[in-house]
Amino acid sequence: MPQRIAVVISQGQSSHPAKRQLEEEIVAGLLAEPGIDLVVIPHLYDLTPEGTGMLALRSISGPMIVLSWLYERAARWTLDRFGIRGREGLTLLKPAEDDEEDDDAEDEANDQAEGNGDPAAAKVRVIDQRELPARRIYCLDLRLYPTAQPYLEEIRRIVRENRLPLLSLELGPAPAATGTDGTGTASAAAMAAAPAALPTTTPSTTADSTVAEAAVETLGPAQVRRIEEEPGRRWYPVIDYSRCTNCMECIDFCLFGVYGVDKAETIIVEQPDNCRKGCPACSRVCPENAIIFPQHKTPTIAGAPVVAGALKIDLSKLFGAPETGETAEQAAIRERDEQLILAGRAPVGASVGLPKRQAATPPQPKDELDALLDALDNF
Repeated sequence: MPQRIAVVISQGQSSHPAKRQLEEEIVAGLLAEPGIDLVVIPHLYDLTPEGTGMLALRSISGPMIVLSWLYERAARWTLDRFGIRGREGLTLLKPAEDDEEDDDAEDEANDQAEGNGDPAAAKVRVIDQRELPARRIYCLDLRLYPTAQPYLEEIRRIVRENRLPLLSLELGPAPAATGTDGTGTASAAAMAAAPAALPTTTPSTTADSTVAEAAVETLGPAQVRRIEEEPGRRWYPVIDYSRCTNCMECIDFCLFGVYGVDKAETIIVEQPDNCRKGCPACSRVCPENAIIFPQHKTPTIAGAPVVAGALKIDLSKLFGAPETGETAEQAAIRERDEQLILAGRAPVGASVGLPKRQAATPPQPKDELDALLDALDNF
């Protein structure tokens, strides 16, 4: 029997008419879709651990599609922070300006981050030590398109992607496809081992298609649940564990008690409300760019992909303060000192939290890209 699939719509922080209209158009467009549970919550980032909105999200056990006014990466790791986890579901929605060059550049950057493609040089990430639930979680950015239609089409595609393999198992053999056991039926072991690559086989006959449609219809119409909660606006860091290497540099640098470690000695955001509003200093000094502040005005700090177009730029400059000419570390030191002063404490400059980072980073000879950046700076 096919399962119901949850679609979560995280509302914008403001009651902007255009945002509310887009949200409601998506809700209206899904009402006729069978087997969908619609959950409308306040802004995802503002939810509190024990609030009604977070409890509603935790009650969802199956596949989840989350639409929010956040970058996909920011939404995914905000959910993870509250223990809402699953395999990453890939979406086909991309910004209008994205093209193949962006994909090539991102692949090249990933190779560089993983030791130029050498598995032996790849760093161990926190996520490598985790066991994730077999379900998939898809995060869609509501800022990509001004109309509901692209989102409705993508949601329907995702729903089909999650249902058809299960229907194929129930309806019997279908044409062989990648990830099957050779008979065309996805094996339970393959589904458990790699749910992000479940086969999207279709029923083999028109009769089977009719049976499949009938099976989905038995789930009943979409149901809408609206969470009436008014959380205040929040500001705290979110850790991207697919990048984090557990180096602990953030806990060394932050002087406000935001970070801690869990029972497995893994870095966590232990006291999020200790974070100083508007301060992203720890994200600037993270050597893996693993710390996200979803509401920051700088896209890369807010969770956007690091690669912009086909040109890779020096990450220390990207996460610094280009408007003032500061490096990332200089900006972080200044921001931390400003917050210390506001809190009635003495500034510490570069004397706290940075020696470990500097000692662990031996000087590297400049390459052609460094020379190009130096020339651009001089120009």
